[in-house]
Amino acid sequence: MASSFSLAALGRAARNAVRALLVLPMALLVCFASPAMAAQWSADQLTVPATPDGTLVTFNEQEIKAGRKVFNLSCGECHAGGITKTNQHVGLDPETLALATPPRDNIEALVDYMKDPTSYDGEYSIADVHPSLRSSDIFVKMRDLDDDDLRLMAAYILVSPKVQGQQWGGGKIYF
Repeated sequence: MASSFSLAALGRAARNAVRALLVLPMALLVCFASPAMAAQWSADQLTVPATPDGTLVTFNEQEIKAGRKVFNLSCGECHAGGITKTNQHVGLDPETLALATPPRDNIEALVDYMKDPTSYDGEYSIADVHPSLRSSDIFVKMRDLDDDDLRLMAAYILVSPKVQGQQWGGGKIYF
C-alpha cells in the first residue's frame, strides 16, 4: 500500500515537472519577445488631429508608449483608463473632448489645456485645482514637463480610444 502511494505521488510529480518544462519556454517567449514580434498598430490608429482645423499628425509606437509613461506618472492617478475620478461625467473619451468649450479633441487644444486648464464650458480657469504647467508650484509632478512631454501625453490620450476601444474612458466596469 505504501509503495503504490509513493509511486502515484512520484508519477504526479514527474507529470508536473514535464508540464513545467513544456510551459517555461512559452512563458519566456511571451515575456522576452522582441518588439518585432509585438502586434503592430496601424497608421490609422496612430494618426490623430493636430490642430482644430483638422490637420492630422501620425505618431509612432515609441512616441505613444513614451506618452503613456508620462501620462501615467503625471495624470494617471486621477485619469486612469481615461476616466476622471473627481467627475465621472467628464472623461477623456473622444466624444467628451469634442464637446468641451473649446473642443479638446486635438493635440494643440490638449496641450493648451495642460498648460492652463479651464472648466468644461471654458468659462473660467481651473488651474488652482487641476494640475497644469501654470500651477506647477502647487502640482509638483508638472514641474519637469516640457512641450514635448505634453504633446506625447496628448497623443496618448487621442490614440488610446482607437487602440483600447470602449475601455478608454469606459469607467470602472473595465478597471
